[in-house]
Order: sequence, then C-alpha cells, then structure tokens
Amino acid sequence: MATIPDHYREMLEFAARNFQKILRAEAAEDANIVQKGLLHYRQGMVYKMKLEDEAVIASVQDVAPVDVRLDLNFLETSGCSCPAEGFCRHQLAVFFQAYSTIGSVADWLEEWRQPIKEKALASKWGLKRAKDLLKRSAKLKASYENWIGTFEDSFKSIMTGMGEPRPYVVPELFQIYMKRLNASSPIEQEWKNLYELCASVFTFLKLAEISEKYGHTDEMVNRYYRHVFHSLIEKAMDAVDRLSIHSLPFAFDQFIEKLKDNTGELLFVPEFLKYEGIHLYRVLWDGLFKQSKWREEERASLTELVKRNGSLPPAIALAHLNMLIRKDEEAILGLQRLGTDAVPYMIHWLELLTAQKAWKRMTPYAELFILQLNKYTKTLIGYHKRRDFTNLAIDVLTPFCVESSRYDLYERALLQTLPYSYREYEDFLFQQGQLEKWGELQSYIGFDVRDLPTDRIKTVQKEKPEILLPLYHQSIVRNIEMKNRTNYREAVRHLKKLRTIYKKMKRLEDFERFMAELMKKTKRLRAFQEECKRGKLIDV
Repeated sequence: MATIPDHYREMLEFAARNFQKILRAEAAEDANIVQKGLLHYRQGMVYKMKLEDEAVIASVQDVAPVDVRLDLNFLETSGCSCPAEGFCRHQLAVFFQAYSTIGSVADWLEEWRQPIKEKALASKWGLKRAKDLLKRSAKLKASYENWIGTFEDSFKSIMTGMGEPRPYVVPELFQIYMKRLNASSPIEQEWKNLYELCASVFTFLKLAEISEKYGHTDEMVNRYYRHVFHSLIEKAMDAVDRLSIHSLPFAFDQFIEKLKDNTGELLFVPEFLKYEGIHLYRVLWDGLFKQSKWREEERASLTELVKRNGSLPPAIALAHLNMLIRKDEEAILGLQRLGTDAVPYMIHWLELLTAQKAWKRMTPYAELFILQLNKYTKTLIGYHKRRDFTNLAIDVLTPFCVESSRYDLYERALLQTLPYSYREYEDFLFQQGQLEKWGELQSYIGFDVRDLPTDRIKTVQKEKPEILLPLYHQSIVRNIEMKNRTNYREAVRHLKKLRTIYKKMKRLEDFERFMAELMKKTKRLRAFQEECKRGKLIDV
C-alpha cells in the first residue's frame, strides 16, 4: 500500500486506542478473536485492502472469503459478511493489517495485554502482603480504634502498598484485602456482624479516597470496579439487617456511636460516587442509628451544613433526617427546592413508606415525585435509560396508588412518563373502560392500527366504533404515502374496515364522500386506484 495520508494515520491511531478500550484482555471471548485475528494477519490472509470514506475496506481469506469494512471513527458500526455478531476475527485481522502500516502490531498487543500481567503481579504481591500481615498480627482487644487501625494497615499494605493501583487491578487487590480482614474477624456472630459493618463503611470511604487521589474517572470506575462499591453497600445492608433483629449489647454502644460520627464523610465522596455515598448513609440512619437524640443532633448539624454548603448530598441527607423524625413538611420543602435533582433519591423514601404502609404520609412525597417525573426523565440519555427509570417509578408508585385508591395519581404518573409508559397506560385505560382516551393515546403514539391487539380492536369496534375512525384514517394515509403495491393493498384492507364501521354507524354517506375526495387526491397513483377497483371500493 502507498504511503498513508496523515488524516488516515490519525484515524488508525484513534481506532487502535479505541480497540484497547473496547476489547478486554481478561475476557476470554475478546482474547480469542484477537488471537485468531492475529493469526489471519500473520498468515497473510488479508487482501484487497484500501482506505476509503474514513474506513478500511478489505477481504479476508477464511474457509470462505469474507468482506470487511472497518469504520475508523465508530468501530461499533463496522461490518463483516461473516455471520458472527459484534467484532470478529476478520475485523481484527484487517485492523492489524492496516495498523502495521503505521505502527508495531507487537507493541499494540503488548500494551493491550499489560493489564493481565499487572493484575497477576498485583495479585501475587497482595497475597504475600496479606500473609505477612497475618503472621505478625496479634489478637487485639475489641475496640473501634483497634479495628480501624487493622483496616488502615491492611488497606495501606495491600491496596496501595505498590503505589498507585491501576483501575483494572483494584478488584483483585480488593478480594485479597477482604480475605485479610475476614481472617481477623471476631468469632462471635454479633461481634462479627458489627466488625463487617465497620469494615464495609471504612473500606467504602478509603476506596473512594484513592479513586479521587489517583484521578480514576467515572468511566474507569464504571468499567473496572463500581461493582466493588456496590458489594460493600450490600455487605453493610446485610450487617445492619442482622444487627437490627435483636437488642444490641451495651458493649456495642461506643462502636456504633463512633461509626455514626464518621458517616458524615459519605456525603463528601467524589461526584461520580455521590449516589452510592448517599445510599449507604441512608441505610445506616434507617436501620442502625435510631436514637431520637442522635437523629435530632444530626438534623441540626445538617441544617447548618446545608446553609454553608449548597451541594446535593447534604440537602438529601437533611431531607432524609426530616423524614425519619416525621417532619414531612420540612422534608418536602427541601425537596421542592432541589427540583429534579432529588427525583432519583426519592425512590428510597417511597419504598420505605410503602414498607411501613404509611399511605397518608406517602401522599405528598408521591405527588412531588410525580410532578417532577417528566422533567427528570428528559434528563436521561437514551431510550433504555428512560424506559428503565419509568418502570422503576411506576413499580414504586403502584402499591400506594392501589391501596389508597389514588388512581388519579397513577394516571398522572403514566401521563408524565409518556411515551415510555405507553404499555402500562394503554392497559390502564382499557381496563378502566376509558376507550376515548385509549383511542387518543394510540393516535398520539402513532402506532399503526394493525399493530394493536386484535381483541382490543374487536372490543372497541363493538362498544364504540367511532374511536377507531381516526386510527384507520391515519393508517390509510400512511400506507398510501409509502407508494408501493404492498402498502396500497394494506390501505385497501383498512378502507374496507373503515367502510364497515361507517356502515354500522349509519354514516355510509360520509364514507362515500371521503372515498370520492381520496380518489381525487390520488388520481395520479394508478396502482393504488387499481387496488381500490380490485377491492371493489370504487366502480370498475
């Protein structure tokens, strides 16, 4: 191939970096296609390669030849004529062939495989440190300070003992670190529960600290170890649940009070962990820190903090404390000031009040939540995120609306989240017998009448056939606009159904006027006119 133009050189380098991010060396499937793609490339199976339209186009000789198009700007939109889904060995072979013209394929592979080597090294080193710590550890008297000291030493030695931990080695080091902590766990179950809770909160905060210290981005955390934070929250929740079953020994008081004093730090974790931080904070105040005095003191402290610090976590925490001590009006006022930012956090309170069957208390929270649904849903990016949140919102509201007979609020929530709540709203209107609204919903969404359930159509045609008129009219116009025989035939079928409905309504003259007007508008569409004649809608 001739010398690569500079702009294609930049695109190939960009694609090389993207493949580094997309393909994971530790994933067996990714490793397999890279290995097979490398084999095809080294065996000279790539031919007819050219750079065109910001893509690499080539053929690969396999059992049967395949054609590949590698989009250098958006690798995910690349294609191959083989039946494999996603990236395949042929696309990797073409990438290696193209990349070899501007760089070293061996260097690319070495860099791509580096995380695996580092993870293996970190795991080996971490196990050695854990064993060393275990050998020299002595049985300490149970105290909060001693426990924190043990956690601190273990975290420093295992998690950061080799210096900055790369994001991709964090899960391996974490597993070793947790095994080390578990090895020092008390034998008695109650003390073990408390120990695990303190360990989970401490570790959450320390891991958040190093995430920020070493510049781990939201994307890095999502890809490599956000699940670690979630597992710590789950461990904490399990420990709180076990501790709340029985009355706690007096010996626990100093531990719990000191843990309480440290939980405020959960409100100041990095921005990309604020939801997890707030969630863990609320779990602790829900199930463990139940003394009225503690809650009043925390509420007073948060009130002052919110005045000084306008960030979201302290404001959510204050609303939570107000809710826990039943100062619902103050909680609602605070949430109103936060607007849509508070919406995802309100799910927790709705679930909490539902568990308590506190339907009267829940009403203002549900009303405010519903009021903000439309604006909040629009802030989410992508259909699936909007649909998933809509499902969550409707699920959390349903028990309250049913038990308190507030179907008006249920319908309002469905309206606020259209079109993502279409299925639920369609079913609600039909079950409620609100057929006019049901018809208006179909027109608004724009579904073709043929896509609607047959049993629904039959019921509406029997009870209120006029509701179907706009739906059939829309479908007829849409099919005619497609300008092909198949759609013309579909239009004719719907015209016949339309005629049946008009006849049943004793408005056949209206249909005939409509047909006459339609024939005028479509006089140049011979194929459509022929289908109308064949369907005996007009005279031959």
